[in-house]
Amino acid sequence: MKREHKKEYKQEHVRAVLKLLDEHYGTDLKCFLHHENAWQLLVATILSAQCTDARVNIITAKLFDKYPTVESLAGAGLEELEQDIRSAGFYHNKAKNIIACCRELLLRFDGEVPRSLAELTSLPGVGRKTANVIRGNIFNDASVVVDTHVKRVSNKLGLTAEEDPVKIEMDLMKILPEDHWICYNIQIINLGREICKAPVPRCGSCFLQTLCSYYQKDKQLR
Repeated sequence: MKREHKKEYKQEHVRAVLKLLDEHYGTDLKCFLHHENAWQLLVATILSAQCTDARVNIITAKLFDKYPTVESLAGAGLEELEQDIRSAGFYHNKAKNIIACCRELLLRFDGEVPRSLAELTSLPGVGRKTANVIRGNIFNDASVVVDTHVKRVSNKLGLTAEEDPVKIEMDLMKILPEDHWICYNIQIINLGREICKAPVPRCGSCFLQTLCSYYQKDKQLR
């Protein structure tokens, strides 16, 4: 009985959180990374690791002019590409992965970005987060993307107690309705950038403060 009550409370809590997120940010949201097609988003997402979307968009504006096709990136010189993406950080590994990824696309997928999670994560430099960005934004397949904002904010909202991104993804898939899997990520990124900032969140300005475990706990300690 207690377990059933807890489950009902959790569902009620999730519905309340999503309702306020929808009211504040809407549900007609677009990916923050600029792209015109699937392979460009794939490259941009690889670049976005430990780098802001704004910085990636500055880099790719020039990068995709210089390398307008998968073939051109697959044939890029490693040292030259490193300099092209240097400001993204970790540029040695990112350049190596981008070239290898594009070569794999040509070799195994006729230059097309695959759709399945298994095929996407078989590509160099592509983990679950990157794969789910592609699946959600290109193919509209329901997918949960766990980045630093989703990890931090979901924990504070009491939607997960996990720290591992894959476990957080699994938790969120269990409690979020599928029609919110994609937009939840974009909504939470907005929230994380505007209000629930690291390391000091602006709790007093947050429209979710009454539903936030972190805020309620902090309030009790004051």
